[in-house]
Amino acid sequence: MALQSMTGFARSEGESGRFRWVWELRSVNGKGLDLRFRLPQGQEALEADCRTAAGAVFTRGNIQIALNLSTLDERLEAVINEEALTALLALKTRLGDAIDPAPLTLSALLGMRGIIDFREPAEAPEAVEARAAALLASFREAVEALRLMREREGAALADVLLGHVAKIEDLALKVEADPSRQPGEIARRLQTQVEALLSATQSLDRDRLHAEAALIATKADLREEIDRLKAHVVAARELITQGGPIGRKLDFLAQEFNRESNTICSKSNAASVTAHGLELKVVIDQFREQVQNLE
Repeated sequence: MALQSMTGFARSEGESGRFRWVWELRSVNGKGLDLRFRLPQGQEALEADCRTAAGAVFTRGNIQIALNLSTLDERLEAVINEEALTALLALKTRLGDAIDPAPLTLSALLGMRGIIDFREPAEAPEAVEARAAALLASFREAVEALRLMREREGAALADVLLGHVAKIEDLALKVEADPSRQPGEIARRLQTQVEALLSATQSLDRDRLHAEAALIATKADLREEIDRLKAHVVAARELITQGGPIGRKLDFLAQEFNRESNTICSKSNAASVTAHGLELKVVIDQFREQVQNLE
């Protein structure tokens, strides 16, 4: 499966009968899948099917979905309130010419509220069903277009992430190969420190001091951290190559990368190793920042 970014935009247009429309979908980062619809009045029934269609394609992202619906031509028909008109004519007859001898005119009727209304003619059920089906098909086209855009951005992100992983691996190997980690160098440095302490005071027990130095050397060893970094590098590459909705898994690996880099910095007894550890933290932060954009 291809990687998907959570950011993207898609647009789809269509027509059916007297109506035309435009779907617009805007997607940004989100912890889960949040679909927010803005539909014209009377089109609310579309939402359920649209949610199902989008949910079948996306697993994460805040997606704003807007439908703009308009008519190709304006059609109005006059609707007469027969009961109100009959009552009005009866009243006119009963009152005769006592109030107003002038006959009722069309302009007078049009000015009376509730007698004549103008509205769009009612659609045949078949036309309504056809438009609903066309709207849903057009929405699916927009979803597909958004998927393709998110996948294009996901492919670009994959290259960036693999570059960060390569840097992390390179820095882990530099820490592993640093001269300060060679047994001979560690022994020499500890011997120098022990001799400096012994020359400063004669009250220290030489054997106890050597034992403590050996314990410190053991605790400062970075073998486990380096091995875990290498394992995380392998796991990250496998996930990125595998694709699909892996954002949460890579975010977890980013936390693990950060944990190991922090330990390396805290256990370091050489400026060169500390420098590599700090550079590791910078690259890992960049890696995690990009991971936040992945589905």
